[in-house]
Amino acid sequence: MSETTVYVTIETFNKMREELQRMKSVDRPAASRAIGEAREKGDLKENAEYDSAKEAQGMLEAKIKQLEATISNAKIVDTNTIDISKVTILTKVTITNQANKKTTTYQIVGEKEADLKAGKISASSPIGKGLMGKKVGELAEIQAPNGVMKFMVENITV
Repeated sequence: MSETTVYVTIETFNKMREELQRMKSVDRPAASRAIGEAREKGDLKENAEYDSAKEAQGMLEAKIKQLEATISNAKIVDTNTIDISKVTILTKVTITNQANKKTTTYQIVGEKEADLKAGKISASSPIGKGLMGKKVGELAEIQAPNGVMKFMVENITV
């Protein structure tokens, strides 16, 4: 598991904590009950229900461990303290693709919040990396699988 910092908003941080609490207080006891019920059904060597319940419990414990690690490495970014003179985490950047002149606005977010349909791209994605640190009027050249893409930074907001 990587020990990298995960940048999140306070809302996302609170959602992760709520999910962890639910997993520990609701899902974990349910998994234990399922194992207990399967164990009561007889021979464990040929009990597919028991094997399935144990496997589900193992996956749940792995998810809990991963979420705990993410929360412990989370850095909450306050939108009121963001520098909009350049593209940084949680800024909204309007860019124009120089090849087709299409203008798009993205919010640069941490990996946990990335959602392309919502216009949120990860700071660790190729486009996110290429835009980080750029200022209005600068050209970002981003290496993509199909060649170099060029984006002009038009505007930066919160």
